[in-house]
Amino acid sequence: MFDQSYASESSIHNPRAPNEEPPSGSVLPGSEAKPGTVFSTFFLGRRASTSATYLHCLRKLARFLSVPSPEEALCLIVSRDQKEATAAVLCYKASLKEQGLAPATVNLYLSAIRSAVRFATFLGLISWRLKVHYEKVLPYRDTRGPGRRGVHLLLAELEGSVKIKAVRDRAIIRLMYDLALRVKEVACIDVEDLDFALGSIAVLGKGSSQKIRLTLPDPTRKALESWLQARGKDSGALFTRLDRARKGSARLTTRSIQRLVKNLGNRIGMRITPHGLRHAAITEALDLTNGNVRAVQRFSRHKDIRVLLRYDDNRTDLGGSIARMVAYSL
Repeated sequence: MFDQSYASESSIHNPRAPNEEPPSGSVLPGSEAKPGTVFSTFFLGRRASTSATYLHCLRKLARFLSVPSPEEALCLIVSRDQKEATAAVLCYKASLKEQGLAPATVNLYLSAIRSAVRFATFLGLISWRLKVHYEKVLPYRDTRGPGRRGVHLLLAELEGSVKIKAVRDRAIIRLMYDLALRVKEVACIDVEDLDFALGSIAVLGKGSSQKIRLTLPDPTRKALESWLQARGKDSGALFTRLDRARKGSARLTTRSIQRLVKNLGNRIGMRITPHGLRHAAITEALDLTNGNVRAVQRFSRHKDIRVLLRYDDNRTDLGGSIARMVAYSL
């Protein structure tokens, strides 16, 4: 429950009386849309993963507002005026921060609400937007990941094993590192996305609606060929579960791949995440190209080159180099 100093309980929790005049800047005069329309159409055309994330965020909002469903929570927000809605969301944001959540996590929960309010504006239901700002998130501090040595140890741990799980995991590690793939990109790959004749693989990149083709280096291709031979060439998800209950029938989820990488890291005494493998690949690419950020941008597929500049700064420790120069100048 949010603090009543932000907005009165009655202004959020009690429906407006039928004859009560809506406040200025609330529901647009003459609008035939209902607040429930926002929820029923908000998820149309979105990727399944995005819809699932937004639904999770709105469920958390519903618990905060003490209403039984995310639909009712969203209706409460978009049926108020800008001042009341902003007050409620500011109070919700404060409660998220009090829980000790990271700024990026707080922003994720807020993004679902802000996106839904923008959608309500698009529908012509309201004429305002939330005046709630995201938390400031610090840039990457550790962009090195486990490094080339860590990746080498992971592959060495799997090398020589003929177990089907090791063959699968080796292909996953090689894809993540050799092509700097994100965990979700790996999880979404289907057998049909492989083209060994052309030496390429189709990947659904971050924020994209169409898959793009990436060139497969020979070591990566060989690891995938070994896995496909063990898996079988039936269509469907490239990487599947191997447990007895659902052997070969269910796609590996992003969480399963994260757990797989973490467990492999534990076996070699290192803390490793899938995104750490991507960090390691990008840092290694910058080392091998002598800091050619334009070339590496094509490899990493970052839209904003400033992200790569952070990688390069961390890689070369420019700040530390200048500090040493200043210190020894005395």
